[in-house]
Amino acid sequence: MHHTIKNILELKNNINQKISELKYSNYEPNIIAVSKTFPIENIMPLIEHNHQHFGENKVQEALSKWKEVKNSNVDIKLHMLGKLQTNKVKQAVEIFDYIHSVDTIRLANKIADEQAKQKKDLKIFLQVNIGDENQKNGVSLNDVNKLAEETLQINLKVIGLMCLPPINEPATKYFSLIKNKNDELNFKELSMGMSNDYLSAAKNSATYVRIGSKIFGERS
Repeated sequence: MHHTIKNILELKNNINQKISELKYSNYEPNIIAVSKTFPIENIMPLIEHNHQHFGENKVQEALSKWKEVKNSNVDIKLHMLGKLQTNKVKQAVEIFDYIHSVDTIRLANKIADEQAKQKKDLKIFLQVNIGDENQKNGVSLNDVNKLAEETLQINLKVIGLMCLPPINEPATKYFSLIKNKNDELNFKELSMGMSNDYLSAAKNSATYVRIGSKIFGERS
């Protein structure tokens, strides 16, 4: 068994064990295998194992790596996890199925216009800067209601919130904050948790966790 398959099965088992501790929960988060910087040869064993969700941070890398693979594997769902510049929206809409990093109405409008032209219907997460960190993108927790309301006026399928908690603080309190806001906005999906905190995210009702190094190994 290829190490990536072994790793993802172990992750699923760990998540299921954590969720089983919660009497009120009966769900299994989707694992996004974050394949940025890894060549397609490293990813193919997971594709052949029928894993569906993969994540990339850069549009150009995703296009060069995934275009042919997606054409021959129609069940693959590709997630844009990094900052999306407006001048890359046309290409992003072409290759991605989900975008996790919408944080302005300008970007939301651009995606809505472009997907109408391409006759696509992407699923969108609004990125929240949950720790109010200057170096991170995302709308503030105080302003996300306004952005969510604005996106209701355009042809965009917003399905939930996404966050990246501060690195040097316990993630749990931030996951709890974003879960409460997600519930308040009546969103069904929630994107949070990475290799170092995915179990805490699962415990706080994440429906998508974004995991790279625990699947593919450390990046060089």
